[in-house]
Amino acid sequence: MMDLMLLAPELTLAVTGLAVLLIGLFLPVGSKKILGFIASIGVLAALALTVTSLGTEAMMFNDTLSIDALSQFFKIVFLVVALLFTIASIKYMEGNKNAEEFFSLGLFATIGMMFVASANDLMVLFVAFELASLATYALAGFEKTNQKSLEASMKYFMIGSLSAALLLFGISFIYGMTGTTNIPAIAENAAGLVTNPIGIVAVILLIAGFGFKIALVPFHMWAPDTYQGSPSVVSSLLAAGSKKMGIVAAFKVFIVALIALQVEWQTVFAILAVVTMTYGNVVAVTQTSVKRMLAYSSLAQAGYISMAFVVLTPLALSGGILYALSHGFMKAGAFIATAAVVYMVLSENKDTEDPDHLDNFRGLGRRMPITALSMTIFVFALAGIPLTAGFTSKFVLFSSTIQAGFVWLAVIAILNSALSLYYYAKIVKYMYFLPTDADKVSEPLPYTIALVIAVIGVLAIGFWPEPFSYWAMEAAKVLIPGGI
Repeated sequence: MMDLMLLAPELTLAVTGLAVLLIGLFLPVGSKKILGFIASIGVLAALALTVTSLGTEAMMFNDTLSIDALSQFFKIVFLVVALLFTIASIKYMEGNKNAEEFFSLGLFATIGMMFVASANDLMVLFVAFELASLATYALAGFEKTNQKSLEASMKYFMIGSLSAALLLFGISFIYGMTGTTNIPAIAENAAGLVTNPIGIVAVILLIAGFGFKIALVPFHMWAPDTYQGSPSVVSSLLAAGSKKMGIVAAFKVFIVALIALQVEWQTVFAILAVVTMTYGNVVAVTQTSVKRMLAYSSLAQAGYISMAFVVLTPLALSGGILYALSHGFMKAGAFIATAAVVYMVLSENKDTEDPDHLDNFRGLGRRMPITALSMTIFVFALAGIPLTAGFTSKFVLFSSTIQAGFVWLAVIAILNSALSLYYYAKIVKYMYFLPTDADKVSEPLPYTIALVIAVIGVLAIGFWPEPFSYWAMEAAKVLIPGGI
């Protein structure tokens, strides 16, 4: 019974997801708006239960699940992103006859992410990964009449299936060499992996598998098309939630289980981090689709977070963990702001082929002032402007990189951050400094509420970083016990 109480957040989401699915079967299309409110309340309840259990430490089900500061931190990241997703989706799914399926898939994807955060066994981690992935494959292609949405779903499914195969292949080698899939036990029995070439093969397969999940170059090819083609609210869940699932899983596998092979994978992550952040920022400069621009920006952000795998000091790990929370607010908010603009454009002209084109942001400061101001805060935070979550996270991560002696890596990251300001500022330029004859429009309340929550999160971490930094440091202790 105690084990079940520790899983109260996950159980709450599961019950909510099933309730939404069953209730939706008996509701007329015009009344299905209530499903979004039920889903949001369920996520809020799960978030409250997770927050109240902070500080709890426990091992469950034969040490296959772990409740600790790291898992609790990332659960809150996933639940915050899910809350933004469900609130914004209330307006997006208005009048859609399949609303119950949409919200249920979002909730079960979140459950999968939460179990990845708690996983203490490679098989539990893999199954939880697939639970989240299968749900998001369907969400990416939810607009069945939209060719881009179907293409996004298909590419995401094919690449996701490949990454799952690579992960499972790598896990099988780890199991064969150590005789266990328990993450701490692998670390204790990793001597054979160090001296056997199979250990190197396993590391390569796992890096490739996680590289697809995190969207590190050259394993990124699915991300831009998937983020652009998916419904914008789904893109927020993918970029701000699903990607963080890959990061926390990689933390557990490489830093805990395979720390004996640190020399092998640390160099690879250094190369991937530099190539990913540089490629993402350079390609983002040329984009005219805001969603595609944000997708390439998301690659760059993944490159920054990957620096934590290179530096490997407690402060760097806490910086990477804090960056995951900050990025959740920033990137989810940016995609939801884009969703509000897309909704406006399609309301005016349903035949528009590229509703997320940069030209549609022209004069947005006058047409949709709350959305424009929110988007400005998000993009400046992503660029690392002071007094925002992005600045706080980058300061901790970059300064720890310099302290550890990786000055060259920090310089590359800072230069990339400066480059990103160009294309972020371009969005602001279109919203405030380019004229438009279009009239002011009413901003949908669900989008506005989600944007305000995200803005509060971005500014709270920027203005009051101490509690968040301390929380991230406590989470990092799980990866390097006694190291802080």
